[in-house]
This record gives sequence, structure tokens and C-alpha cells, in this order.
Amino acid sequence: MQPSQSADRAADRPWWSDAICYQVYIRSFADSNADGVGDLDGVRSRLGYLELLGVDALWITPCYRSPMADHGYDVADPRDIDPLFGDLAAFDALVAASHEHGIRLIIDLVPNHTSDQHEWFQSALTSAPGSPERDRYLFRYGQGDDGATPPNNWPSQFGGPAWTRVTEPHGQPGQWYLHLFAPEQPDLNWSNPDVELDLEKTLRFWLDRGVDGFRIDVAHGMAKPHGLPNAPPDAFGLIDEGSKPDVRFDNDGVHEVHRRVRSVLDDYPDRVLVGEIWVSDDERFGRYLRPDELHLGFNFRLTTAKFEAGEIRAAIEHSLSAVAAVGAPPTWTLSNHDVTRPVTRFGGGELGLRRARALALVELGLPGTIFVYNGEELGLPSVELPDEALQDPVWERSGHTRRGRDAHRVPVPWEGEAPGYGFTDGESTWLPIPEDWHGLTVETQLEDANSTLSLYRQALELRRGHPGFAGDELEWYGAPEGCFAYRRPGTTLVCALNTSSVPVPLPPGDPVLSSAPLTEDGQLPPDTAVWLA
Repeated sequence: MQPSQSADRAADRPWWSDAICYQVYIRSFADSNADGVGDLDGVRSRLGYLELLGVDALWITPCYRSPMADHGYDVADPRDIDPLFGDLAAFDALVAASHEHGIRLIIDLVPNHTSDQHEWFQSALTSAPGSPERDRYLFRYGQGDDGATPPNNWPSQFGGPAWTRVTEPHGQPGQWYLHLFAPEQPDLNWSNPDVELDLEKTLRFWLDRGVDGFRIDVAHGMAKPHGLPNAPPDAFGLIDEGSKPDVRFDNDGVHEVHRRVRSVLDDYPDRVLVGEIWVSDDERFGRYLRPDELHLGFNFRLTTAKFEAGEIRAAIEHSLSAVAAVGAPPTWTLSNHDVTRPVTRFGGGELGLRRARALALVELGLPGTIFVYNGEELGLPSVELPDEALQDPVWERSGHTRRGRDAHRVPVPWEGEAPGYGFTDGESTWLPIPEDWHGLTVETQLEDANSTLSLYRQALELRRGHPGFAGDELEWYGAPEGCFAYRRPGTTLVCALNTSSVPVPLPPGDPVLSSAPLTEDGQLPPDTAVWLA
């Protein structure tokens, strides 16, 4: 059975234009073999839950063969499955089962770099400077008489320099190679035709196996500034600094890479390309979504907005503006495996949860494509982990000055009263699950009509079937200070948000769904959103 579309979607619209996409951080979703790490069969075992939740597509993080220096984003073989997650048979079974549940499958693509264990890089290490093998990467001689200073002043996104010096085949220190992330992730040279041809081979390998698209990691990377020049220290952004501009990314040559990728996808109807695009300028963001490039681009403005009506409205307006000129659907996301979860970002505890629920309704009422990160629908917070549990390379590379992203990657709690909460039958999990999460499990929340999971299920059902969600436009109402309200033109659906400290009157209309109970006299409380029709 092929994935179906909602009856109210126009037949000529691509399926992704208003889809609900669910991100699975594969290590943390479901473990089928009791080793404490999530895997492909674990994902397959939970497809019934995702169907019940009401998602249209599933995006899984990398499961390729990898030494796991960056938990799978260091790819040693992009056309094979790492044994930690299963094998090709398990992958094929997941594709088939996803489609039987009416869910499309999107996989991660990592074109900016490989693992240092990739056969290409291993061959480069044993080849001479200037060889064809080295030209697939960015090898350069160092500065100074002895070449002992890195070729430029670029830092790694994970901390430390972005260059590592190699020992040449004759046993002497030699060239340096560029790695914008960990040393185990050497950057590819996208001026080399071998790189382009190999990526096409990878794309077709997975498309022929039935995947429905790709999420492109570091989609604003690949093309480096000409000559790899030095830059001022404030011209660089680190991976945990959000959307700070970085001179090494968003160079114009990257668009030719995306055109090549799109030319392959166009041979496979109904497949989608989604770019991870940390670009804050609206016009430059929109360039990635021109008709011959990506179909969708992650816009991260809502992941960095404070819980303040004016700032959230500005994030929405910028996101809509960025895609309007190129006619692409907007995308919306509140979190992913790299950023702090909304509950924690908005203050933690009951306050953070209340605000996260409110912003979820704001997001789910918007036109375009929604990406939900696993556990977001449960109201999971980021977790303050003990030092000895941290595994993100950021922790070590920064000299233990930056804690990295592990806090947002703790495994999903499914059922039971104690860790591992149905995530695993093993004795431990790759990251520890808090002992007080029994009230956050899927099992507990399915039985609670007021839970965050129930709120998401109701919202997704309404979004799928209610006529108020038709159309692509948005118009704003006048609202009290600290509040906003928007309407989908041509419909009667209104969404109102109150980020002020006092209750406010509702706009006209009958309440359909609210993130928290309305006041006794029917007003919208602080830190609450409501849909009206």
C-alpha cells in the first residue's frame, strides 16, 4: 500500500507541501535487541504508534556504516547499514512496513564530509600530496617554513582547529586536511568530479530501494570560500550557537551541488529533498528553494525565538517571506537533535511545558510542512546529564567547556515505571533516562486526555480533517500587548496566543482546541494558545 494523502488536499499539490514529518533520532527511539541503542527494527516496531499519532512521513537520522565518532554523521560507507542498527534487509523491511502504514520514509544524506575510515580517505593518507586520491578532500600545506601552522585560522564547529596534520607515506609530518566538524569527519572537495558521481550513485542506491526522499545534512555547506582565506574570529559560528552567520557556509557554489542532486531526484517522481539550512537572511535562504534546487528547507527561526508574541510573530513572518518569492512551502520545527527542547528552552518545569504546548498549537496551525522531533509530542525536556555520561564530540573537543547536544537526545520513554521505560529490554541505555520520567511515557499519556501527547493527537487530527486548515496564506488580527492572533484566509480558523502575564479576551469564534483550559469567564490565560472556528 502506498502512503495516502488527506482527502482535503488538492490533487495537484505535492504530498510534502502540508505534511507532518516525524524525526526519529535512531539511537534514541526504540531498541529491538537489548543493547541499549535504538535500531531499524525498533523503529519498525513502533510504526503503529506513529500512524496513531497521525504523521505522514518519517525522517530517520543516519544509519549508514560508521565508526560513530559523531553518532552516524561520520559515514564510512554511504551504501550500507551499520551493524549497530541492523542490515540492508532490516532497512528494506522498514521501508515496506512504513508504506503499509501509510507513512513515507525520508533518510539523512551527509554530503559535506565522510568518515576518516572511508576507503577514499584511507587511500588519500597513503597517497602523495597532489594525487587524485587527495584531491577528493581538502588537503593543504601548512604555513611557516616547516608547515607546522594550520593553513588558515578556521575553527572546528566542535571546538579546536578545523585542520589536522597527517603523517606522509615517507613518515614525516606533511599536509593538513580540513574538517569543519570533528577530525574524524574530513570535508569533501566538491570541485572534484569523483565526489559528484559517487553521490549520484548513493542517491540512486537508496531511491531504488524505495525511500521517499532525503534530508540533506549541512545543506548550506559543501562549497567553501575561494582560496580558504583567513577570517576575523567573529566571522565563525559554532554548532551550538544557533543561526549565527558563518563565512565558511552559504557560499554561492553550493547551489550548483543542489541542482545536481535535484536532477537525480527528478528521475524519481514524488520524492522530496529537504535541506538543513542555517541561513538567517530571507533572500539567501530562498535561493535554496528555487524550482531546480531543494523542495523544502528547514527554517530554524522558531527554534531560536523567545516566548514573546512579537518575536514569535517576527519568526513566522520571516519564514513566510523567505519562501514566498520562490513559491516553496514554508517549513516549521520547534526542535531537533541539535537544539534545546522547547520545554527547557521556555523555562523548564510546568512553565516550560505550558509554553511548549502553546507554541505547538501556534506551529500546527500554520500553513506548510511541520517537522516534529521524537519526544516533542510527549513534552520531554532536555536533560542535565552527568559528565561521565556525555558522548557528543563537542564535549571532548571543547576541553569540557561546552556540554554538547546529548541533553536533547535521551531515549524515548514508552511504558513502565522505571528506566529503560520500554525503550530497551537491556540493563542500560546509551544515554541514561531520568528515573522520574514514568509520568511522561507514551503509555501513561495515551490514557490521559489532558496530556501533551493527547494534545498533539487532537491537533494533528484537526489539521488533517478540518476545513479551516486549507490555503497557504496567513493574515494577522489586532491583539492586546503580548498577544497575537492569525487567521487562514478563506477559512474561519483563528489561532490566538497569549504570552503576557494576564488573561485576555478571545477573538470571535468558538474554541476548538486550547493548549490549557480557558479561564472561568472564557478568557485566554497567560502562556496559552487556542484555535477558534
